[in-house]
Amino acid sequence: MIVLEIEANPNCDAVDMRVFHELEPPRPVTHVRLELEGRSSQWYAVVGWGLDGHAQPAMAQRVDDSGDGVAILIQGKEAGLRLRPLESQEAWQVPHPQQWGAPFLLIGDQADLRYAVVPA
Repeated sequence: MIVLEIEANPNCDAVDMRVFHELEPPRPVTHVRLELEGRSSQWYAVVGWGLDGHAQPAMAQRVDDSGDGVAILIQGKEAGLRLRPLESQEAWQVPHPQQWGAPFLLIGDQADLRYAVVPA
């Protein structure tokens, strides 16, 4: 069981406690394809964000969300996730005009994720 609660912080707004049931172990993810503000879907780089202001790997795993069924949860650390357009090579930082924070993401299709290559 995953209990997720994010307090308001410089990266993102607070989110009240959410509970998810794990269906598989988490795996590091580097990119997510999202459709934002009516635009066609695009790829975005994603990292987990710590309260210390440092990027860490974002993690994705299939979960059962009692309200929405099976989905893929993408979560970061205690300050949520940080995202930026794929073409941006700017350093991760808060604030930044081309980056934004989110407490977590729920997506429906694993094809919308790029997983990190983990050395064997």
